Amino acid sequence: MMIERVRWLLILILLSAASGGSLAAAGSVQPADLDLHPDATVATAAVEVDGRVLFRVRGVSSFPARERAAAITERIKRLAGDPALPADSVRLVESGGYSSIMAGDRRVMALFDSDARIEEVARETLGLALCERIGKAIDEYRHDRDTQVLQRRGLEAAGATAALATMVTLLLWLARQLNGLLERRFRSRIHHLGIQSFEIVRAESIWAGLRAALSALRMLSILIVSFIYLDFVLSRFPWTRWLAGNLTDFALRPLRLIGEGLIGYFPDLIFLIVLALLVRFVLRLLRLFFDAVAQGSVTLLHFEAEWARPTYKIARFALLVLAVIVAYPYIPGSESAAFKGVTLMLGVVVSLGSSSIIANLIAGLMITYRRAFRVGDRVRIGEVTGDVTQVRLQVTHLRTLKNEEVTIPNSQILNGHVMNYSSLAKKQGLILHATVGIGYETPWRQVEAMLLQAAARTPGLLAEPTPFVMHKELGDFCVSYEINAYCNDARMMEHLYTELRRNILDLFNEYDVQIMTPAYEGDPKQPKVVPRDQWYAAPAVSGPVDDAPATASGTQRPLPG
Repeated sequence: MMIERVRWLLILILLSAASGGSLAAAGSVQPADLDLHPDATVATAAVEVDGRVLFRVRGVSSFPARERAAAITERIKRLAGDPALPADSVRLVESGGYSSIMAGDRRVMALFDSDARIEEVARETLGLALCERIGKAIDEYRHDRDTQVLQRRGLEAAGATAALATMVTLLLWLARQLNGLLERRFRSRIHHLGIQSFEIVRAESIWAGLRAALSALRMLSILIVSFIYLDFVLSRFPWTRWLAGNLTDFALRPLRLIGEGLIGYFPDLIFLIVLALLVRFVLRLLRLFFDAVAQGSVTLLHFEAEWARPTYKIARFALLVLAVIVAYPYIPGSESAAFKGVTLMLGVVVSLGSSSIIANLIAGLMITYRRAFRVGDRVRIGEVTGDVTQVRLQVTHLRTLKNEEVTIPNSQILNGHVMNYSSLAKKQGLILHATVGIGYETPWRQVEAMLLQAAARTPGLLAEPTPFVMHKELGDFCVSYEINAYCNDARMMEHLYTELRRNILDLFNEYDVQIMTPAYEGDPKQPKVVPRDQWYAAPAVSGPVDDAPATASGTQRPLPG
């Protein structure tokens, strides 16, 4: 008790000094300044019991308002928890320079003139009001903890829980019914939104947006019902009443902060929204236009259809860069040092790590517009031969003759050479060739005739332009002959080469002409040919044999199967 009295005496002295200084200052100001209360900006703290704010108090530097309010709250709780103390025993006791609010023989708090000045009433009037408020708080504290009251409120909370479950179930049922109703009556009436042949918004997108709105409405309804339930249940019990009082603040504070920020940035935000919508609309129009060009629905003079995709990507990138440049000054926080630092760091990272990426991108664009090859062409790039399956800005995909997928960086393609077998095959024909070495004892006219017959017997080789034979070399032991024949399908190269070589072997065996080996030592007693009756030795399957050789101008036979 002695320590308590000393502390209150110290507070009294400090408050009196502060009051005297304030009055002296007030006496020295001009009459026009008398409307400004000297304590108008004094910080106060709430005395709160079970989530109910009883009143607010001020403090001093040595005993802040928050600590003072906490001490008063603790005393009121101890008094309320003592059933021997009547609630109507709270009274006001004057002590000269201050007033004491007492409960029996225990002090609740001291009241000073500075406290009354904040409320703009006399100290005695304020003291009587606080006595009544404290006594009522003690009654409510005890009432809320009564066993019968707690049981009744527990039943109320259980009923509220059952009502919540019922409401949520009903809302989900209503949402399903509404969704089914819209599905039956309105989905078939939703049509595409477009301009002439350009489809801007698909009907499925409109329907998906409508369903998303219904889902959002359902979720919002459930949240509102749950909020009402929590507010009701938490307010029923004294230990959670403070949480119920702050529930609205907890839920709305983030929204309020966001709203205040949006209001501050509202003009810039409107500009950014309009810019984003405009860019999105232009991008969609660009995509629709170039899709139509790629599909052949729209034709442009001297513009290839395969250029549409990469041109769209270039236009999209340029438009996005322009949009970012225009939007940058309006982005919240774009002028801050942190934002600039992050932007600089990202720029350095991109510049250091994207050299090869940029090289491949540029190479991909150059390959596309140079028309080195197209998707479906049979090409040879370096040591890889295959069909082009996909051309991207970074890499090109080939499917080899063994059905293997090979990915080649575009920069490697740009720095090397590409052999395209398909580019001229359709219009001018692709020349397939095979070389044989024949001894000098065989007439060259006979060799040419046999080679031309082998070409004529090969299905898939063209009769026009006419196949021709070239004398490649007069070697030490043999003459090198090359048969050249045309085909119009580069993808059949390997098959046609196989058929042509088979026919060459058959014809030279048929006419008993020996094909020389790379190393020659002397003529054997018997020519190194395969007799006709052994052409289909096991495990070869026997088949029809042409009795008469076809002429060089003979008609083509279809491919087997």
